[in-house]
Amino acid sequence: MSKQEKTGSLAPLLKYVRPHSGLLIVSLLLAAVSVAATLYAPILVGDAVDLIITKGNVDFSGVAKILVRLGAVVLISAVSQWIMTLLTNKVSYLTVRDLRSDAFANLQKLPLSYIDKCKHGDMISRLVADIENVSDGLLMGFAQLFTGLVTIVGTLIFMLTINVRITLVVVVITPLSLFVARFISRNTFKLFRRQTEARGELTALVGEMVGSGKTVKAFGYEDTAEERYEQLNQQLRHVWVRAVFFSSLTNPCTRFINGLVYSFVGIIGAFTAIGGGFTVGQLSCFLTYANQYTKPFNEISGVITELQSALAAARRSFEVINAQPETPDSDDALTLKEVDGSVSASDVFFSYDPKVPLIEHFNLNVKPGQHIAIVGPTGCGKTTFINLLMRFYDVTGGEIKVSGEDIRNCTRSSLRSQYGMVLQETWLKTGTIAENISYGRPDATREEIIKAAKSAHCHSFIKRLPEGYDTLISEDGGSLSQGQKQLLCIARIMLSLPPMLILDEATSSIDTRTEILIQRAFSEMMQGRTSFIIAHRLSTVREADRIIVMNKGHIVEQGTHDELLAADGFYAGLYRSQYEI
Repeated sequence: MSKQEKTGSLAPLLKYVRPHSGLLIVSLLLAAVSVAATLYAPILVGDAVDLIITKGNVDFSGVAKILVRLGAVVLISAVSQWIMTLLTNKVSYLTVRDLRSDAFANLQKLPLSYIDKCKHGDMISRLVADIENVSDGLLMGFAQLFTGLVTIVGTLIFMLTINVRITLVVVVITPLSLFVARFISRNTFKLFRRQTEARGELTALVGEMVGSGKTVKAFGYEDTAEERYEQLNQQLRHVWVRAVFFSSLTNPCTRFINGLVYSFVGIIGAFTAIGGGFTVGQLSCFLTYANQYTKPFNEISGVITELQSALAAARRSFEVINAQPETPDSDDALTLKEVDGSVSASDVFFSYDPKVPLIEHFNLNVKPGQHIAIVGPTGCGKTTFINLLMRFYDVTGGEIKVSGEDIRNCTRSSLRSQYGMVLQETWLKTGTIAENISYGRPDATREEIIKAAKSAHCHSFIKRLPEGYDTLISEDGGSLSQGQKQLLCIARIMLSLPPMLILDEATSSIDTRTEILIQRAFSEMMQGRTSFIIAHRLSTVREADRIIVMNKGHIVEQGTHDELLAADGFYAGLYRSQYEI
């Protein structure tokens, strides 16, 4: 990845650090104190060495004083390091918390078109694993990078005060470590980016297999799934091994160069001490400084490696944060509060792909309280029209009005609150049965929840559960049958009772006897409410006030059940195909 792309990940990341800059500054000050104490310790050790001249000629009182001072210095360094680590961790975790919160918040604002196009497992990987990598990079980076730089500058100053000539030798050789680290880092960023992408694909496959486990087993797809998993796993292993190999080269290479520096200092320093250039204590001090001077280069190279991984992960996370949300409601958008249930569609155009037309010249007028059934072959645009009614997608031409107001001029939340939707695909959240029924009305009382459950004919099986309405279930419904899960979704709408209803194959997973009971409950619930009923089983739409027959995105027929049968057109053909042999 180019330098501009790396900067593109780093700059927004630093914006998330800025609100916590106070803690960061204190942390950096403590790092400076810790480094200063660490650099002062070799001077004390050198002074102590010079007080030990020969056997029997040792200044014990002087050494004791130095040891007391050395203990105090070490204690200051340790305490400063400990507090600095606490503050650094806090800055890192707060930064990552904000990053993850913004990513999830923007995910809620993204249009369904974005969600539909992405792999759900990969999205989970971006919000969990990738942001965790950012956290690891920040934890290592903040403290070690600053501490390393301060140590380099500090030791350089101290060495210059002892011997300029030997210091120049150290300064000339050490930059080789930087050249080595830079060469390696060029390769590691690209590899770590590929690693995060491969991990996202693997997570997506696992999520897909776990979410559709029954289908996988029913079609005997286990072996194929395992082969696909092994293929992605091998890709991840290959990229991961290469990334780790290159990043692992950094430390031994820089340590080798640092070893050369230490050797040169030891040899030249020994000859200088023999010639009387400085004392043995100063030589000991200088060797310690030379070692401390080169050590940060190893740490910084490790930090660079971690930052490569963190920036690669941050780039994927920022793709979610920076993704274009759905068009926001205008400042003067209307808030729908009380609607009469009238709906009109005038010359509506829409397609998911501009190259593939779907809905064209769609016109419909629905009076308040009417029950409209929408039927037609698969792919004719039935569910798409419902998505347009709810503004999950916006029309590309024409307009849709509710109570005379163009829905594009209304707030989405107020528009969607006017509909109660029961879909063919059931969705339950992790929580109790009562919490799932009251999902649309969290303030509902237990009596209201039970009444809605009775209306949806699910009260009897709920009572048989271990904890009744307080039974915990997972997002997939646990041991509940598909029909029971759908009954809970119907009870959810029974509780909220909005002025308009959308039933998209709402009884598709329910047995015939229960379906009859549900249809009676629906009849009561739909009294005085505008209802849109999507159904493939035409027996469920006989009582509709009007049946809209769609084919290839157009309304080809409309009327009552009897009128359409008498016309002997497209609807009659669909009806006969279901009931005649």
